[in-house]
Amino acid sequence: MNRLQHETSPYLLQHAHNPVDWYAWKPEAFERARAEDKPILVSIGYSTCHWCHVMERESFEDEQVAAYMNENFINIKVDREERPDVDQIYMEACQAISGSGGWPLNCFLTPDGRPFFAGTYYPPGPAHNRPSWSQLLQHLSGVFRERRDEVEEQANQLTEAIGKSDSIFLKKNALHIPQEALFTTGVADNIYSALKQQADTRHGGFGGAPKFPAAMSLRYLLDYHFFTGDPEALAHVELSLKKMIMGGIYDQLGGGFARYSTTSDWLVPHFEKMLYDNALLAGLMADAYRLKPDPLYREAIEETLAFVEREMTSPEGGFYSALDADSEGVEGKFYVWTKQEIDAILGEEAPLFNAYYGVSEAGNWEGATILNRKQRIGDFAEEQGREEDSIRAILADARLRLFAERSKRIRPGLDDKVLLGWNALMATACCKAYAALGDPAYRQAAERNLAFLTDKFKTGEGLPLYHTYKEGEAQYDAFLEDYALLIEALIELYNVNYDTSLLQLAEQYTGYLIENFLDPDSKLFYFTGARQQDIILRRKDLYDSATPSGNSTMVHNLHRLGVLLGRSDFSNLAVDMLSGVREAVEKYPSSFARWARALLYRAYPLREVAIIGQNAEGKARALTAAFVPNMVLMAAITADEQYPLLAGKGAGGDTNIYVCREYACRRPVKTVEEALEEMRG
Repeated sequence: MNRLQHETSPYLLQHAHNPVDWYAWKPEAFERARAEDKPILVSIGYSTCHWCHVMERESFEDEQVAAYMNENFINIKVDREERPDVDQIYMEACQAISGSGGWPLNCFLTPDGRPFFAGTYYPPGPAHNRPSWSQLLQHLSGVFRERRDEVEEQANQLTEAIGKSDSIFLKKNALHIPQEALFTTGVADNIYSALKQQADTRHGGFGGAPKFPAAMSLRYLLDYHFFTGDPEALAHVELSLKKMIMGGIYDQLGGGFARYSTTSDWLVPHFEKMLYDNALLAGLMADAYRLKPDPLYREAIEETLAFVEREMTSPEGGFYSALDADSEGVEGKFYVWTKQEIDAILGEEAPLFNAYYGVSEAGNWEGATILNRKQRIGDFAEEQGREEDSIRAILADARLRLFAERSKRIRPGLDDKVLLGWNALMATACCKAYAALGDPAYRQAAERNLAFLTDKFKTGEGLPLYHTYKEGEAQYDAFLEDYALLIEALIELYNVNYDTSLLQLAEQYTGYLIENFLDPDSKLFYFTGARQQDIILRRKDLYDSATPSGNSTMVHNLHRLGVLLGRSDFSNLAVDMLSGVREAVEKYPSSFARWARALLYRAYPLREVAIIGQNAEGKARALTAAFVPNMVLMAAITADEQYPLLAGKGAGGDTNIYVCREYACRRPVKTVEEALEEMRG
């Protein structure tokens, strides 16, 4: 057993029995490296990483390899999901050296933490134009001892390059171009055109294999359709969602989406299930349903959130991080079927089930079948010459029986750490699902989760929070994305339960971020807070990648809170942030998809709605059931001078709905339909 036995991360615990003398990312590792003047090996991965498992089996469990590592290096294991700040810095080094990255990420550092070499997976023997892991270790150990000047020079150059990388996409508005010229509908059109060029018009989504869900880019298209009426934008969202929901990337028995598809047609997934993907997709489906109700979306929302409640929720109300792709050491084994298995379980129902879910003797993947659908049940029933309700009932019963049988299998590994930001993303998705479908269980799940996060993640007195929690222990200071996504979830929850204490808490956390994370020169937020001292650089994360960046999320938060709270300083900061990245977003929208939506909301400004009267909550509930992406809404029984939207407005014995722009309101209307018409005007 090494030191990792004392950690809570499932990924680190997977390595606790390695003969490698692993440290976690803790001060004692660096103290020893400096005292012994040894290079540091930082090996970074995550619990559901397939090649991380492979490299562990091949190299880190090898006694001879481990002995060499222990003698010549100080070895640190990092869970990238626990320490995304560490991963960002050293992934940048890897990309600078090799032009690519991935996990496992193996980075070699000077004793003070500066990188001098980085790579990803290395085999136990030379292969694929790569040295073996042992050869690499021997070479770098020798270089560190015998050519130290070169190591120091390389480390300095890499560290300097990483420090400057944040500014690549930033432009100063030196000409002080006014907002109306910076944020135009033309910019929104250009972003749409760029996304459209990447769209796969046959299978949905963007680009080819491997294909990721790209929920944030699809959400831009949904909003763009709402504002412009462009039919192709909506059609691509509908095509993409339909293909994903009916494809192998979606768990046809248990609900929930896998991380990505290894094929362009969404058939063969990489079978791991991540909390953040399911949060983003559930939220997107809820928004799409509000715009254009489709039973397929409703079914997938309900099944996905049922999966999260069943398999990804802790007794305390936190959401777990991920499910592994592998079980019994084999990728996808838990999820796939042979025709013989299905025939034996379903009996006379098997032929119908097999026809609908694409089950064949040969299978569609490595001799087995990944369940998928080629058509909707109505079309299939018509093809079969039978009633749709009858077919639907037979297939539902068959799915339940197969699900029960599948539940007896050895399950994929569960990463049961609870991450603040990813949890907030799922809380937001629950709020959106409640708005779309009206099931109070979704709102209650969000309320419970946010109460859990704001309690269990506290570092002590005051506002600061931790990033990760497991088994009663929280640790590592929270990052920008944690706070940003929490603020977003607080606003979204207010949007469905109208408790103004949520807005007050969102305001407090926003103030905390401005004080502790904001760079006053660039008007952007650092990924790490001022009090965090255990990394070599403070970086600004700008990309919307698998999860939204903290900066793009804060632009939306500042914009909405600026209106809701009457905080012009928040609104002005949002404009400053957008001004610096506008050109990059316009040029590379798929990498800045949430930023792109913020630009869209400048071109098509927010609609402010106040609802006052005894039935304010009921009318607000009906209004949020419709998709109006640029709406900010407040609802109360009586006027409230603390909030500009609620100040000075009376109900006149009835419930009034005010549609406003910059707090200038049109005449009040009585019905939701009239309010929606006002907002479209």
